[in-house]
Amino acid sequence: MALRMTDHDVNGITVLEIDGRIVLGEESNGFRERVKELLAAGKRKIVLNLANVTYIDSAGLGTLVATFHSARSQGATLKLANLGSKFKEVLQVTKLMTVFDVYDSDSAAVASFAK
Repeated sequence: MALRMTDHDVNGITVLEIDGRIVLGEESNGFRERVKELLAAGKRKIVLNLANVTYIDSAGLGTLVATFHSARSQGATLKLANLGSKFKEVLQVTKLMTVFDVYDSDSAAVASFAK
């Protein structure tokens, strides 16, 4: 199943809805390219809504980390929202929960930019 991504703007913050699997190959490359496009377009506040991500493998995690660092190096902030229990578990086991800003909903992530 191909990874589907749609984005919309909420008060100047880009919310990228991700649907599918973030795995080695086309999916993780597509994800990386999409975030690169957003950064190139001058988007500096990005929320990744991961509610519909059904699976992420180690390559997908690597892409997520690389994207996070790439955004940060360009002065942008990337926040994660709506992680499923399995996804949350993977981030806890890999100690990546401490790297990312994680929120229970995209509205909470969007609101966090105002603080």
